[in-house]
Amino acid sequence: MAPAVKNTDSTATNACLAPSPSKKPLSMGTALPYETRTAMHLKGLVPSGVEDFAAQEARAYEQLRNKGTDLEKYIFLSWLRNTNLNLFYRMVLKHLKEIAPIIYTPTVGQACQEFSHIYPFLAPPAAVDGLYVPLNEVDSIDEIIANYKASIPEGCRPETTVITDGSRILGLGDLGMNGMGIPVGKLQLYVAAAGLDPNNCLPIVLDFGTDNPKYLEDPLYLGIRQKRPADDEFYAATEKVLNGLTRAFPGIFIQFEDFNTPHAFGLLDQWRDRILCFNDDIQGTGSVILAGFISAIKLAGIPAADQRVLFVGAGSAGVGVAKQLVDYLVLEHKIPEEKAKAMFWFVDSRGIITADRGDTLADHKVYFARSDNNGVQCKNLEEAIEFVKPTAMIGLSTIYKAFNEKILRRVNEINTVARPIIFPLSNPKTKAECTFEEAMQFTDNRVLFASGTAFPEYTIPSTNDTRVPGQGNNMYVFPPIGLGAKLAKPTSITDSMIFAVSKALSNTLSADEIARGELYPRIERIRETSAQVAAAFVHQAVREGLAQDQYWVDLVNANPASSATSEIPDGTYSQAVLDEVTKNMWAPADSVHQVISTKL
Repeated sequence: MAPAVKNTDSTATNACLAPSPSKKPLSMGTALPYETRTAMHLKGLVPSGVEDFAAQEARAYEQLRNKGTDLEKYIFLSWLRNTNLNLFYRMVLKHLKEIAPIIYTPTVGQACQEFSHIYPFLAPPAAVDGLYVPLNEVDSIDEIIANYKASIPEGCRPETTVITDGSRILGLGDLGMNGMGIPVGKLQLYVAAAGLDPNNCLPIVLDFGTDNPKYLEDPLYLGIRQKRPADDEFYAATEKVLNGLTRAFPGIFIQFEDFNTPHAFGLLDQWRDRILCFNDDIQGTGSVILAGFISAIKLAGIPAADQRVLFVGAGSAGVGVAKQLVDYLVLEHKIPEEKAKAMFWFVDSRGIITADRGDTLADHKVYFARSDNNGVQCKNLEEAIEFVKPTAMIGLSTIYKAFNEKILRRVNEINTVARPIIFPLSNPKTKAECTFEEAMQFTDNRVLFASGTAFPEYTIPSTNDTRVPGQGNNMYVFPPIGLGAKLAKPTSITDSMIFAVSKALSNTLSADEIARGELYPRIERIRETSAQVAAAFVHQAVREGLAQDQYWVDLVNANPASSATSEIPDGTYSQAVLDEVTKNMWAPADSVHQVISTKL
């Protein structure tokens, strides 16, 4: 049976910006036509010149390029986003490779560190860019949300939120309320990469204090000045906020972001089966690295079962990644779980994690604690490499240059047959375990590389061949997961949905990208790949019987993917679903006529 007709016109998603007696239409700035200026009583209040969007973009891009530092560029782009949304996203999409590192990593790290100092200059005074929820105001969450509803245009309704408490921002530690830059940045990528409607995205920071004395003593710090609460108070306060959010916006998709490791796991375990939620540090990082690992395995030169993977760093992201790699080896390569788990070693600040090391391990580390070390305790990375003889090394340590020349050369020597897999994933760049240039130079240009932050291309001196570094950037996965969740409305995000996303992403590589040894699609194709990954997510949600939007259930059932009968999520999708997903992706207006006809 054919599915019911559903309006998928992307321009319809801007309806919440339609004018009302108390609201102005979407700002077009100097592109506002004379007749509209007259109707809005703006005659004489703005310069007389009427421009097209191309002229506006040229001026904005000129200003962007003239800024002296990346932080100045960040501030300029923030102001632009808060004053001319269409212009901002046209700029982002046109120059995504250049602008993404400014609105998110690595520049967002500096922006968060300086957030209290730059906050007044990020938007006009009347602009509301998200929710700030202090610990002493959680009992007033309904009032806070009501205030937010009153501040946004009529018809808007948050569908996606990114929420943090700023306790573990990137690799920078506890930044308190300053962590708001992360939800803001993530949601910009939701829009740019996967076409979520920016008017229905809500950044939230839980201002629960900070244990960082730098900010407690900073006279310009804008958060509450107290230490962080104990666990029982933290979870009770968080529950009040989440209950208030889901009460006000039923079915909202919630992304937990940059909570400290115990709370990251605790919140996900507590809420993943109760509300539609997702933790990008655990699930998103694991998913995108799995996709790159799948691509690397195909190029490495030895079977998957012979890989020996050494993780440097044992926080929530590292353990989350490793568990997804174990699941992949079990499902895809039929390796028994215990054998698959035994392919992974972890190094933390005290050396290789073993069951008999003599310290009390955090709960999330216990699963990978080695019991086959026969009393051997490796106290540092060099000793661990000699003991493990890794074929792959994955860094989530936030230790700058942890993969130094000696380490990289030794891993290359160990892997004379297979190509070494080196993933320095720590963010920002100042925390990266090594650069792409270093990985290439010290492995004789043999490395299969993916990083967490952007690095420049590298030209091999002897051949003048230019190589593109892989970036295991979560923006490849969390935006399409959010888009798929918005469309299919599953009751929960399951591990098998995340697995399907990884498989789908690994399948998006073009023939040219594969031939050049690249592990991820080019960033310029992000919207195309996001649509494919979201389509695979929707298919998987329907296959599991968890999708609640009947339109998508009917569409998938009428157009099953090629291997819809398989019990293993494989990331496949039908062309019909891909076409519909693409139609549902928001895009900025590309002409004055489009804005006028839609809004006025």
